[in-house]
Amino acid sequence: MVTDYRRVAEHLRGLLNNCTMDALAERFLPSDQAMSTRLSGSGQVDAASLDRRWDLLAKNLERTLGQAREELCDPRTRARLDRYQANIENCIGTAELPVGLAGPLRVCGVHARGDYYVPLATTEAALVASCTRGAQAVSLSGGCRCAVVRRGLSRAPGFVFECLADAGRFALWVTEHIDALRQSAESTTRHGKLIDIRVHLEGRHVHLICEYTTGDAAGQNMVTLATDALCQHLLAHCPTQPTRWFVEANMSGDKKASAISFIGVRGRKVVAEAVIPKQVVERRLGTDAESMETYWRVSSLGAVSSGAMGVQGHVANVLAGMYIACGQDAACVAESSVGITRMEARPGQDLYVSVTLPAVVVGTVGGGTGLPSAQACLALLGLPEADPADALAEIVAATALAGELSIVAALAAGDFTQAHRALARDRAEPADTSEEAGTTETADGAAQPGD
Repeated sequence: MVTDYRRVAEHLRGLLNNCTMDALAERFLPSDQAMSTRLSGSGQVDAASLDRRWDLLAKNLERTLGQAREELCDPRTRARLDRYQANIENCIGTAELPVGLAGPLRVCGVHARGDYYVPLATTEAALVASCTRGAQAVSLSGGCRCAVVRRGLSRAPGFVFECLADAGRFALWVTEHIDALRQSAESTTRHGKLIDIRVHLEGRHVHLICEYTTGDAAGQNMVTLATDALCQHLLAHCPTQPTRWFVEANMSGDKKASAISFIGVRGRKVVAEAVIPKQVVERRLGTDAESMETYWRVSSLGAVSSGAMGVQGHVANVLAGMYIACGQDAACVAESSVGITRMEARPGQDLYVSVTLPAVVVGTVGGGTGLPSAQACLALLGLPEADPADALAEIVAATALAGELSIVAALAAGDFTQAHRALARDRAEPADTSEEAGTTETADGAAQPGD
């Protein structure tokens, strides 16, 4: 990106305000100071290991860390350190986030059916209130219809060859030995199934996009182990050998927004929809269907003009809150939030709304789902015994729809700024009631995102 020369000059003048260019350059010289003491026993999660790390940290930083130690390594954390053994290295404690409940949200899904109180772990004031308002509008309208329409999680190894001819021979061999490759991959897991291998040639490189179903697990580690076994079989049996290979060559869409996930699937592709009657739009959302559709059209063009992957308002907000609360991999919000929100005014001015999320990466076993707080939040949802991960994905999409409904309504009605002032700033900062400040509207008198 080219930066305007005036901005460069202004920034450099600020940097040089209190020092010379030579002094600034010295800051970038390599340091020959002795390196701080390395932490040891990174995988051990027990009281003795935590205490050693805290003592070492205090020594190296040359300051007392009593308050930080007390907050992060509180008695409750110390009493159940064994629960975190498989999830962390160099552990020094746990971090707390407030968890709020959005809902009740009525979901009429293939796997999730009922009224749900959805846990959201977030520090963003107004998010839970906004989702609750959207959930109320959806529930009063009969609920959100949801369906997992496709499943598949990819790992994409890459292979390097001397020339295109070798790459082509290798690709042909792969297509002729799919069954043997499937058997090798599935030998590593009881639950994962290899459902497809797509071959992508680029010059003398070959990418194999190996797609799996992963049962009730999110499955990132599962597909890595399975794909490694598949690659080992390739290396042992294919007559055309690569000069180099990598178990993941950045074509799976893992933890990033990508076109391959957007037009395909990563995890679970979920579609959610609802029809909000005219009176509910007006009474509960404070606007009308035509205004919401107009805003949706304008914002869609804005998203396209900005180069956004997908068209939606703040799906990442909802997904981050649910993922953290329910023990999911929070980094997967990068791909999971890629999706499309649609809003259309019906002839009678009812509102049709849908959210399509092609990359919902969630699970109910493995990863962080075994942590105490995650188990508690999953228990609050009361997922069914059959296909609980599919049910969770449908609730994720339904909650995202509720969040989209509320934020678009607030923006269409012109209430967005006022609602955030009421639920965020005014609650965090005491209102200035001095004569110089004039009259200040407080949270109690401001318009609320929820009813």
